[in-house]
Amino acid sequence: MKVYLVGGAVRDGFLGKYAKDKDWVVVGATPADMIANGFKQVGKDFPVFLHPETKEEYALARTERKSGKGYTGFVTAFSPDVTLEEDLARRDLTINAIARDEAGNIIDPYNGLADIENKVLRHVTPAFVEDPLRILRVARFKSRFHKLGFEVAEDTNLLMKNIVARGELQHLTAERVWAETQSALLEPSPEQYFFALLDCNALEWVFPEVFRLFGVPQRKIYHPEIDTGLHTMMALSYAAKKNFCAEIRFAVLVHDLGKADTDPGLLPRHIGHEIRSLKRVKEMCARLKIPKSYEQLAMIVAEFHTLCHQALSLKPATVLKLLEKVDAFRRPERFDLFVQACEADARGRKGFENVEYPQSNYLLEAYRISSALGVEKIIAEGYKGVEIGNQLKQQRLRAIKELKQSYERL
Repeated sequence: MKVYLVGGAVRDGFLGKYAKDKDWVVVGATPADMIANGFKQVGKDFPVFLHPETKEEYALARTERKSGKGYTGFVTAFSPDVTLEEDLARRDLTINAIARDEAGNIIDPYNGLADIENKVLRHVTPAFVEDPLRILRVARFKSRFHKLGFEVAEDTNLLMKNIVARGELQHLTAERVWAETQSALLEPSPEQYFFALLDCNALEWVFPEVFRLFGVPQRKIYHPEIDTGLHTMMALSYAAKKNFCAEIRFAVLVHDLGKADTDPGLLPRHIGHEIRSLKRVKEMCARLKIPKSYEQLAMIVAEFHTLCHQALSLKPATVLKLLEKVDAFRRPERFDLFVQACEADARGRKGFENVEYPQSNYLLEAYRISSALGVEKIIAEGYKGVEIGNQLKQQRLRAIKELKQSYERL
């Protein structure tokens, strides 16, 4: 019985990164051997065991054989006769197919170290094409390691295109697509996830709403980058640079979906794209079973981001109406996320990356002074029923008007 550290922990060690999770492969053992050594079996489809002390996962070496469609159509075989090399062969990328034994020796049968050195994301064997989920995984690794200079190998990209052409992507479940996408959104370069899918023709099948944005022109005076798809990726990149949360990053991804539905005769203007975006956002969220918190933020960003950009020129009544429509007084935490998403949209434009966005502080201050006004004094003055709400609204309007005047004096 031999134990090897495998996968991400070995890879990240060579990249100078700390690996939080460690995966181990056991060669030459049976489930009975593992249990006899105090391990607890937790795997259902194949034997995975928890170490009695560290609780890290130890899996018996196994092989996989394609038996059906999609990423679940595999027959898994394990026995003491399965070698380490055979186990590593079933992995997606060479950089993930490196092992280290208990003495510290490196086992690298598929030249993963060379690909780490050359910054290449390359498939291990031609069996790569048997699992459509690997397209999303490669794209996710691109989003993780792009800043280190990693690129997808040309022959691997060709295999990814082959998977798409064979229609294998239709067998991916919404849950797996969203799980990979949610993880990719939190990577250092989430826009590279979508660029990688675009490069292998998968974006049209997995995210048709986002795919349709590429090639759609915008007014150059506001969007020097012109292309709506490129703008979306730039805004997503900015959100990652600012370390905004996953909900914001998703909202940024989908905030302009309605621009793909603009009447061609109106281009490059996109009047009313905010409302058109709502339908597309709802469709995507329903199809991929995206959590409600993501959908709710995405919807208000899609509908009201233009008003946020215009905040400094809006009438006080319109500012108050905006605060009410995005439910800022009841959901202040979400309002903060809304403003941050709008900032990413504004700065996700060529030449605007470092331009100040005073609308953010203005709206947050408008919310702060408005929410600080309570009804206690109004009630004490004798107002009742709907009059209380009317008076509160009037006080909030006066406060916002004074704020606007102070900004105009600056």
